[in-house]
Parts: sequence; C-alpha cells; structure tokens
Amino acid sequence: MPTPETFLDATKWMGIVTVVLAAISAIAFLLNWGIRFRLVGATGFSIVLTVGLLGLSFEPLSPAVVEGAIPYKTVFDSGASQIVIRVPQAITASELEATLQQAAQNLLRASRLGRPGQAPIIRARTIVHQPGGISDLLYVGQVQPNAQADGSDTATPYRVEIDTATLKRANAAATSTASI
Repeated sequence: MPTPETFLDATKWMGIVTVVLAAISAIAFLLNWGIRFRLVGATGFSIVLTVGLLGLSFEPLSPAVVEGAIPYKTVFDSGASQIVIRVPQAITASELEATLQQAAQNLLRASRLGRPGQAPIIRARTIVHQPGGISDLLYVGQVQPNAQADGSDTATPYRVEIDTATLKRANAAATSTASI
C-alpha cells in the first residue's frame, strides 16, 4: 500500500511534469501552435493531479492498529468534538483501553472543527438488553487529547478514562446472556 512518503515523491515528479508542460504551453502560445489550447488543458489537469497527490501525502491511507484493540463501530460523529463508538459487552479493561487508543489515532484529526477551547472526545458505549424489551446504553470509557502532552516521550498524547463500575455491569450482562 502506498505510504505518504510515496505520494510526496510522486508529487515532486508530477510537479516537474507540470512545470515542463507549462513551459511548452508558453512556447506554444508564443509560436502560435495549433495545439496550444490542448496543452493548456493538459497543464491544468497536471496541476490538479499535483495538488491531489500533495493532499494524499499528508494523511495516511491505512488506519492505525494498536495491539490488543478489538474491532469497533463508529455510531455517532458530529464532525466536530463528539464521537461515539460501539464496543461489545464482553470487553476487558485492557482491550477497552487499547481500542480507545486506536480510535483516537484513527478518528481524532487536526481537521476536526469545534469551538475554541473545546477538546474532542471519543466515548465508547455498549448496549445491555433488559427483560421487557428495554435496552440501556452504557458508556464504559472515553478518550481525549491530553492537554499536558508537550511532544516529549514522557507524556501520552491521549488521556483514556475507563468507568470500571459500568464496565463490570456490561460484563455481568454479557455473562448472564451467554449462560441463557
């Protein structure tokens, strides 16, 4: 799979092609060649390709993988500061922490819009089905960017909080439905 470095290298070469096509287009206009307008079109298209390749060099195409994380689904995303992911009922605290770290690496981007001073948050939830057709949404943990992270190796970039009481309740519901 192509990496951002590959796209940056392709951007460099496409930029060179764009400059060469622009020079040929300028020469075509000076000498009144019949294909001068086609060359302008080719130059414009190569500019679009160059900018597209440059954009792909900023963001990795493959999602981050954290060891110990389990698959999750994004069930709500405001596009700004609120994201909710769904995790299974039978999840351990270490799996939940790894899953929240992975979700933070994949979903929290600098492009997220929000009010000034409002930090984005990812909340993990599960559903516990009660007798009588009632379902409870249980929020078992959340992750936010760490405000104290100054880029050094000692500070973690994300602050993970796990609600152990709610997690125990979800696990107990999972084991009770498994025994039925």
